[in-house]
Amino acid sequence: MPASTMDESIPVTQSIDSLYPDANVPAQRERWQNLIAQFEEKYNKKPAFVARSPGRVNLIGEHVDYSLYEVLPMAIAADVLIAVAVSDQGKTKDKDVVIPLLNIDPRKHQASECTVPPKGLAEIDATRHEWTNYFKAGFNGAVDLLRKDDPDFSPRNMEILVDGNVPAGGGLSSSAAFVCASALAVLRANGRQIVKKKELVELAIVSERAVGVNSGGMDQSASVFSIKGDALSVSFSPELYAEAVPFPKLETAITFMIAQSFVTSDKHVTAPRCYNLRVVECTLAAEMMAKSLGLELQDDSGPLGRSLRGLQHAYYSGGKSIEDPPASLGDFNTPYKKQLETMLSMVPDVLDKEDGYTREEIATALSLSVTALEEKYMTKFPVDAARFMLGKRARHVFSEALRVIAFKELLQDPASTNRPDLLPRLGALMNKTQESCRDVHECSCPEIDQLCTVARGAGAYGSRLTGAGWGGCTVHLVPKDKVDDVRNAWIKEYYRPREPEISKEKLQEAVIVSEPGQGSVVYVFLASSRLWD
Repeated sequence: MPASTMDESIPVTQSIDSLYPDANVPAQRERWQNLIAQFEEKYNKKPAFVARSPGRVNLIGEHVDYSLYEVLPMAIAADVLIAVAVSDQGKTKDKDVVIPLLNIDPRKHQASECTVPPKGLAEIDATRHEWTNYFKAGFNGAVDLLRKDDPDFSPRNMEILVDGNVPAGGGLSSSAAFVCASALAVLRANGRQIVKKKELVELAIVSERAVGVNSGGMDQSASVFSIKGDALSVSFSPELYAEAVPFPKLETAITFMIAQSFVTSDKHVTAPRCYNLRVVECTLAAEMMAKSLGLELQDDSGPLGRSLRGLQHAYYSGGKSIEDPPASLGDFNTPYKKQLETMLSMVPDVLDKEDGYTREEIATALSLSVTALEEKYMTKFPVDAARFMLGKRARHVFSEALRVIAFKELLQDPASTNRPDLLPRLGALMNKTQESCRDVHECSCPEIDQLCTVARGAGAYGSRLTGAGWGGCTVHLVPKDKVDDVRNAWIKEYYRPREPEISKEKLQEAVIVSEPGQGSVVYVFLASSRLWD
């Protein structure tokens, strides 16, 4: 994906066949037809369009996006669909907009409404974990964007029906897929026929934070920018940038398997002691290292305005912001990989308390009161911790950023197609990531560890958690001829011991043989269009 395609528009299509792997198309046609039929039954009309955004699996680059380091995800076939009809019946400029929020599965996701004042936004209570919050977050982001063009903009009435099959809490970014699809639906419904991919990603990143999570941006980027058949390299500094990374053409196809642990760790619920805490710890690690090195960090696009990537830049450019030209402090011409190695080597000396830091210790080091520290770093997204493991978190981020570079270099090396050790080397990097997630960043869990151990024992080259961690899913690089062996090993050693009466359907849901999928699209219903065209 050349740089110019960052400004490409969200594709508009009248066929779903190009959106899914060939083997999945028949089931997806049936699913889409059911969505349309239920929409007609509930609203007595056909939808005008469907906004679609997929989930993602991260191949490597875990818990580094919010520190503004590069990641390498890919979209998957599982997605969120939002069928939409638009109506201005009864609408006046001074009347509230009321949007019915219906789900294809009302038993799990109860019907609700989104009521919006003509010049206001949807109210979100982030303390209540409700599925409708994700639509409201996307809605608000889209409306804010539309009001930049027209300050007097008032949203149109919409009728929507949602169908999502990205497992919630499974580490495949169901929330980002929902927010991206929601924002896309609102933009399209309100006359934005051309939606730029980059603007959708940027508004979705900010929007999801309204639900209570310090999102770094990888999830939204993968959901929107991905191209079917390729991995996606996403970087965040000095600005958001994404490019496709094709897989080498090998005699044995590169195959990824995704396995659910069925341990649900919804980051919107556990955030104060898990995901958000790691964001705060990485931010404070950057601040503490900067203080120790005599650097003044400038604001950047990290969730809390400072980042370890910003620290690296300041160290090599005289403390100036990422956007500024290089200055003379340090050798800015040092190769990027060497810069990272240097930052990693400094961590043990600069952040030397292996048992972590208390709020009082951090506040003293940063010349702040504890109250000021909490207001600056722990108010927007509250955390629950007595000690902050800053050294460990910085070590993970810098070492994982180096592994992303190594993984990408292997994929892009022209000689890779002739290297018999390519897959083992890629797998070894994934295994190192899992070790770091387990022992250094401490975001794994025993069930994830077991799935990885079983897969490697059955022939996987590499196995690691994917997503926020603390449960959810794992991703595995597997030789094509070992796919059945790995699947059967999981059933025998993990799934059946945990749930002896596990159904065939649940086992089918548990394991996915993954192909890189297509990012966000709008499906438009024309008078003659059919899903199987």
